[in-house]
Amino acid sequence: MAENCTHDCSTCSSNCSSRSKESLLAPQNKGSNVKKVIGIVSGKGGVGKSMVTSLMTVLMNRREYKTAILDADITGPSIPKAFGVKGEIYGSEDGMLPLVSRMGTKIMSVNLLLEDETTPVVWRGSLISGTVKQFWSDVAWDEVDYMFVDMPPGTGDVPLTVFQSLPLSGVIIVTSPQELVSMIVAKAVRMAQMMNVPVLGIVENMSYVVCPDCGKKIAIFGESKTEAVAAEYGIPVLARIPMDPNLASQCDNGMIELFEGDFLDHAADVVEAAPIKEFAKAADSESEEQ
Repeated sequence: MAENCTHDCSTCSSNCSSRSKESLLAPQNKGSNVKKVIGIVSGKGGVGKSMVTSLMTVLMNRREYKTAILDADITGPSIPKAFGVKGEIYGSEDGMLPLVSRMGTKIMSVNLLLEDETTPVVWRGSLISGTVKQFWSDVAWDEVDYMFVDMPPGTGDVPLTVFQSLPLSGVIIVTSPQELVSMIVAKAVRMAQMMNVPVLGIVENMSYVVCPDCGKKIAIFGESKTEAVAAEYGIPVLARIPMDPNLASQCDNGMIELFEGDFLDHAADVVEAAPIKEFAKAADSESEEQ
């Protein structure tokens, strides 16, 4: 720190260790009070990321927390269908208002803004990333204890935008047991580490099927490689989700809130223990002064 420091970095050219760094976090809407944000990510598509997002939200809702889902998978949104949520998005003086599921989860998805839910979203990356930021800053979420962000697969524009712009308390990586996927998981882990976002753990989906006659667990995809990847990076495996036709049917029929199972209880405990990340609230002081 310089001897005559004024503690105002905007008027100083010194490159000292105390210089404040400009935050890339987008301001929260003034009509929102979101306490904890958890990202659900995957290195590739088709591993059940949206289903894990939905199940984690339902679990936290059952623990009597106020929950929300920001559907950041703009080109492949599936959250509204899983919850059976349809309707017109309205606005207030604070911004857009999310729709609410039967059990009280608030949801914002691009599919809720389309006249026909089967209309493809053919947008370039910058527009998609901007939409994700708008879902955070331009939506009045009101009181939310846990917001889950369903991200698109991979390590492209949208995951980067979410990592930089939203105050993530941590991410959960979703994978499947195949050996090929273990390499993709490593990419997702390393991206989170590069962005200084805590990896809360890995959830392995489609881990096994349960024989309806004898109850034996059968590993359809062979021996899982998830434990080895988790051990390499020092992160825990939070859950293994079986292949369950009843669960798939509940997703397809918009009844995910009725699911039964305890395989994600430990993951919910870890999310509960994750620290809250401080972030900027949308400021009205400047506009009021003007």
